[in-house]
Amino acid sequence: MAFTSGIARTVITPYWGVELTGWGYYIERRWQRVRDDLCATALVVDDGEHAAVIIAVDLMVIDDRFTALAREKISAEIGIPPHAILLTASHSHNAPAAGGLRGAGECDQDYADWASRQAATAAILAWRSRAPATVSVARTEVAGLAYNRTRVAGPTDNRLTTLWISRTASDGEDSAEPLAAVINFQAHPCVQTILRPWDVTRDVPGEVCDRLEAAIPGITAMYIQGACGDVNFNPEYSTPERNAEPAQALADAAIASRSNAKVVQRPAVAAAMLTAQIPTRRWTDAEIDADRREALSRMATGNTTGWRDTIGRVMTNRPDDMVKRHGGDELKAVQSMCRFNLEWTEQMLVDLHTRPEMLSTEVQAVRIGDLTVVSNSSEFFTTLALDVRSRAKSPELMIACYANGRIGYVPDAYDVERKTYAAYQSPKYCNQFPFTDESGPALCDAMVEVCEQVSRGASA
Repeated sequence: MAFTSGIARTVITPYWGVELTGWGYYIERRWQRVRDDLCATALVVDDGEHAAVIIAVDLMVIDDRFTALAREKISAEIGIPPHAILLTASHSHNAPAAGGLRGAGECDQDYADWASRQAATAAILAWRSRAPATVSVARTEVAGLAYNRTRVAGPTDNRLTTLWISRTASDGEDSAEPLAAVINFQAHPCVQTILRPWDVTRDVPGEVCDRLEAAIPGITAMYIQGACGDVNFNPEYSTPERNAEPAQALADAAIASRSNAKVVQRPAVAAAMLTAQIPTRRWTDAEIDADRREALSRMATGNTTGWRDTIGRVMTNRPDDMVKRHGGDELKAVQSMCRFNLEWTEQMLVDLHTRPEMLSTEVQAVRIGDLTVVSNSSEFFTTLALDVRSRAKSPELMIACYANGRIGYVPDAYDVERKTYAAYQSPKYCNQFPFTDESGPALCDAMVEVCEQVSRGASA
């Protein structure tokens, strides 16, 4: 067996009037400028018996519909089964969200469906461009770029893993021709959001790809977002003077690691998926009533007294910034949060007492030689990612989050106990029950299990 591989890219920049996602409540953040185009980049790797597709899209999140539509079109055209097609979002906050997020960016379904078709098109073009390939994997550590935003001196996963693919040299040629680079790192891509909140941009993930492509002619780069649920790039980078530094540091580190990349000697592709059952807990009537009572009272009276210590404490990490995002109008900011609480509770009350507490979610793994890419649909916390790293039996591991759907943050026990934004507010965006301290470990177990399946050569 030998590898063949292809990579292709399509543009998914939204048309005029589509909202950007993830910056506040009911701001109606319709983009004003395009700093750089959003893209869908697809990589196909084939070992002659099995093939897999990995697609990275420059969107805030993707939902089940986006994933199903893309998989259906790809499978129908090139025959790769859905379990071997992995889609993951970069999580740029200067991009739309397929499926939207309640109050934080409405979904334009026509746009989302078109972007899904563009993602499928990239995969089909990548398949059609396949050529004999050599695959190698490198890893390094990049510390000091990011911090844990949920706790002082909290953990970060500093692992930077890069998959390098070259076209196999033809007879008479001295060396192989660079084809693709796939880079995996964890950090919320919000550097440009602070500087340019109304611009369309891929943010750091796109800048890393641009720098790799400029440094290595002929290469097409893809960024896979890691477990960044509790990790941001350092605040000092969100300045006109320093905003280019994170991408430069990551690109430089990836290029430096290339000289130590290990060539995959056993060409093999495998893929597997399973449905994980994740425990949640039902919202209590008291929790629902508390949100509704405060919202109704403040909406009726215009009272803003003490809101930072009630709805402001849970609904936003930075209450004063929320006021700024509403043009400095405190009343407007408070009432937008009250509107959110009325809307999410109304939807939740429809089946509050009948919905199962167990949440079903997809977990997937793709193995390319010595590298396993394992994915889930969440904003995954670092402690959980490090647990997967410690237990997954793969020589090299990438963790792809925001993949194949969206279930919001999956926090660790520390955040669940404290009822933080990630633990207590995030489920409301997604019409879900809150996670428990058992949720993260259950998802980790499923990720380790699917890694074991592909390590045995399973493709199902």
